[in-house]
Amino acid sequence: MTCGDASKRFSGHILLSMSSTFDRPAPDLAKILTAWEEWERGEQNPGKVLTNMKTAGLAEVLRELTESGWVPSVRS
Repeated sequence: MTCGDASKRFSGHILLSMSSTFDRPAPDLAKILTAWEEWERGEQNPGKVLTNMKTAGLAEVLRELTESGWVPSVRS
């Protein structure tokens, strides 16, 4: 077996493992808000904030808000 053959087997194993089903946890609004507040205070750079918000489920929250027809209210 050559090094290339081992690499192909290893890569195949990785792909097989990644194709298994994974249930994403429900979005965590507290974590999304915490990430935002850390950015506002200057404690995190934007890349880290986006990573944390994505991991906490921001996309799912935005998708659900959009699908429900939610419109932000105007603050006075």
